[in-house]
Amino acid sequence: MENLFAKFYETKGVSTDTRNIHKECFFIALKGTNFNGNHFAEEAIKQGAKYAIVDEAEFVDNENIFFVSDTLKFLQKLANHHRNKFSIPLIGITGSNGKTSTKELINVVLSKKYNVLCTAGNLNNHIGVPLTLLQLNNQHEIAIIEMGANKHGDIEELCSIAEPNFGIITNIGKAHLEGFINFEGVLKTKSELYESVKSKNGMIVLNNDDEVLKKQALKFGLATFTYASQNEGDIRGELVKLTPFVNLKWANNSFQSETIETQMVGKYNFYNFLAAISFGCLFEVSPSDVNNALATYLPRNNRSQVSKTETNTLIIDCYNANPSSMKVALESFLEINHPNKIALIGDMFELGNDSF
Repeated sequence: MENLFAKFYETKGVSTDTRNIHKECFFIALKGTNFNGNHFAEEAIKQGAKYAIVDEAEFVDNENIFFVSDTLKFLQKLANHHRNKFSIPLIGITGSNGKTSTKELINVVLSKKYNVLCTAGNLNNHIGVPLTLLQLNNQHEIAIIEMGANKHGDIEELCSIAEPNFGIITNIGKAHLEGFINFEGVLKTKSELYESVKSKNGMIVLNNDDEVLKKQALKFGLATFTYASQNEGDIRGELVKLTPFVNLKWANNSFQSETIETQMVGKYNFYNFLAAISFGCLFEVSPSDVNNALATYLPRNNRSQVSKTETNTLIIDCYNANPSSMKVALESFLEINHPNKIALIGDMFELGNDSF
């Protein structure tokens, strides 16, 4: 295995798809329900890959193709091996709602001062996390890794690969209940991030208004940096108004901001902003840079976006949904001051027995 790890460092990054092969890359033949990457290993070499890794011996027909027992496990072990070459802060992010938005906000804030590696899009699963980690290089000063889950043990698995020393759970809600069965199942799985950070003597950023998360943090005896609106916190926030864009203020023991006019809609994003502010302060980004990052951030990918037509203003927040996120989205929508409002609501999947 170590010999194959060494070969990775002779290449120019990893590819798992022959449609996106780049010269001198390290091709890892993954398998899925409807595809088998082993069939494309030789093609990957022809297209310029330096080495290919397969887990079906019959495809080892080239001196640059190597066999392992499980290509997915190899990818994950390689990613963990690579991650441990870097002694940098690695922030793990999970939660039922708001993971990707919070990740993007933290990224734009920390990027004001640091060279940051951040999960692209929502590549937050057992394949996306290792692929992201394998992009780490000596220029990176901080890594932000989003972690998704739809069944028990998923976060524990991702943490074993990424080994975060900082973490945040955005919230716990009724998401992916088909795999988790109930709220308690969601809580147990998401809290695996806290357990992992604790094992690294790390620190979490905590919403001090969230009684469920406060209880979990206390249970694990974690070092915390807190944010809140209703309670005490290292960062104290105030939701000033919705226009429908979020306008907020924040303060700590040495600073009081003016109102920040953001370009994100939704009351539910207020705590996501406070989380990003918290990480900015924790890593000593200047308040002016924090505020500028939040004011200029433009959401993408159907998350908290606004689009204006000739006759209407569209609030586009349709990337995904579960009962918890739908509830707060509708509550926020009702608070918008407009005489004519229409909600177009789609299906919610993976809810198991909670479906109706």
